[in-house]
Amino acid sequence: MTVDPVDGDRPDARHDVRLVASDLDGTLLGPDGAVSRRTAAALADAEAAGLDVVFLTARPHRWLAELAAHVAGHGVAICANGASVVDVAGLRVLEEHGMDRRRVTEVAERLRAAWGADAVHLAAESADGFASEHGFVSEHVVPPGSATAARIEDVLPVTTLKLLLRAPGRAQDADTFVADAQAVLGDLAHVTSSAAGALGEIAAPGVTKAATLAAWAAARGIAPAQVWAVGDAPNDLPMLGWAGRAFAVANAHPAVRAAAHDTLPSNADDGVAVLLERAAALSRARTAGVVARLQSAPPAGGRHRARP
Repeated sequence: MTVDPVDGDRPDARHDVRLVASDLDGTLLGPDGAVSRRTAAALADAEAAGLDVVFLTARPHRWLAELAAHVAGHGVAICANGASVVDVAGLRVLEEHGMDRRRVTEVAERLRAAWGADAVHLAAESADGFASEHGFVSEHVVPPGSATAARIEDVLPVTTLKLLLRAPGRAQDADTFVADAQAVLGDLAHVTSSAAGALGEIAAPGVTKAATLAAWAAARGIAPAQVWAVGDAPNDLPMLGWAGRAFAVANAHPAVRAAAHDTLPSNADDGVAVLLERAAALSRARTAGVVARLQSAPPAGGRHRARP
């Protein structure tokens, strides 16, 4: 069942929203991967109302070009599950929170030792692009000229933002696949998934959407309690746990719906637009209340006297 994001019209503690953090695929974007007219209008209105809206995604930065028109005035998105902060207009990586070659090599060695050298297929996303092993099958178009080799160690960038893992011989249920890989890697790396299939997304320890969002918000004086976050997949769970109020779209993974305070309409029904419209209305109501209080306050150093 879907519900109104926040009941009631009078701003209170839970209405004090300054930042809306949204996942993209399966959440803000429709099933066709596009921004709907209603969502585009809601994004523009949220910015006009003084809200910050930040996109957080598992996508690499090169996949964001078509979203540049919808990014707020701050101009950034958090990509690769928190491993990079990106200037969307220029598709430039501003911050990296990745793994060095030594750590990626150890990750690869552990996985091969546990599951078999022929069973593990890896690819690396970096600020410079994409590299993969010959056996890695991508569901997406691989950029022309991308490096490839028998072992990922031979084509690693200096910093890997996200290591992608496929192992066709393992369980293909996403939750089981991620749990099995995390058990192999322990505290060497963090494993999550943003898709329904068996694709592991491996990052440095502690690197999540939540961690990077928390730093971004803190730099702007925004507290967790002032953040509304919305997502659909397990890689969104740390972010939903950190934010003051957590939302899931109706099509979300069961664990995401269970972790959320409220459930929105699905991404096919503009669930994030519903959330943004509500947040913008509350932001305007809060601003109007502040102005009213300032107008009724006595002048500095003086006393307020009621009219006769």
